[in-house]
Amino acid sequence: MGEFELIRRYFAAASCARAGEGVALGIGDDCALLALPPGEQLAVSTDTLVAGVHFPEACESFLLAQRALGVAVSDLAAMGATPIGFTLALTIPSADPAWLQGLAAGLDRMAQACGVRLIGGDTSRGPLCLTLTVFGRIPAGQALTRSGARAGELLCVGGYPGEAAGALPLVLGQRQAAAEIAEPLLARYWAPQPQLDLGQALRGKATAALDVSDGLLADCGHIAKASGVALLVEQARLPLSPALVALVGETMARDCALSGGDDYLLAFTLPAEHLADLQAQGWPIHVIGRVEAGQGVQLLDKQGRPVTPPVRGYEHFRSDGD
Repeated sequence: MGEFELIRRYFAAASCARAGEGVALGIGDDCALLALPPGEQLAVSTDTLVAGVHFPEACESFLLAQRALGVAVSDLAAMGATPIGFTLALTIPSADPAWLQGLAAGLDRMAQACGVRLIGGDTSRGPLCLTLTVFGRIPAGQALTRSGARAGELLCVGGYPGEAAGALPLVLGQRQAAAEIAEPLLARYWAPQPQLDLGQALRGKATAALDVSDGLLADCGHIAKASGVALLVEQARLPLSPALVALVGETMARDCALSGGDDYLLAFTLPAEHLADLQAQGWPIHVIGRVEAGQGVQLLDKQGRPVTPPVRGYEHFRSDGD
């Protein structure tokens, strides 16, 4: 099977590849054409997932595709953007029909859930790797960035962090658990749900935001640095997933929540006057700390005393001696 037949059979024919709102021209030409309403800006982000680094070498292609697209679209959620489309650059060692069929189905499932359309890409032969570029739209001047946090605001997270990190031993086959415990954790890892609606609800309210990919403490450090403030994370206010606690216990669950990556929940700073209204609307917002003058991220124990976590999060190219 040649490259163009592969694209035509598995990707161009997918329901998520049809033209629609925001996509004037999709797959089939040298470029896609996107149509933005007046007064809106284009949001663009690229993610690369490499076998053996971001996902196990041996995994179901359907699950891999869901995870890859969910991870990419989560960056749009972090900016408060409405999704438009995505491209896929796929490198594979061989053109296995069953594997490709599963990949296309997984992409289509997540694309439909996120309201995003496949508009182009590329395929090549080599070690397994997926690079996705996502496109979204935001009213001009309303994008959520990392640089607006101010002293006196609340530090919040949109859900239970740590579930994906807790799921990793299950993913790798290192341990087992009852279905009612394992299934929600595995779903967080393999099918992360970008918090698109929450991101859009936070426009004009949150002052800084990002999605948690490398660990809550590590990613909060990006907000602290970009905003020139200190973020204080209070262990006593950290929400812990019941399934995660059931699997690993409270202490390990807390470590996963603070330092585990791959949750793709939104972390953000919020003026206190917006909290009650957002929670009354049903958004899963948990206050986990506060913003103060200073720099960096400080973890406080249950008595409010500063403590040093053993690990803050994941960072590419960092060695143990760094």
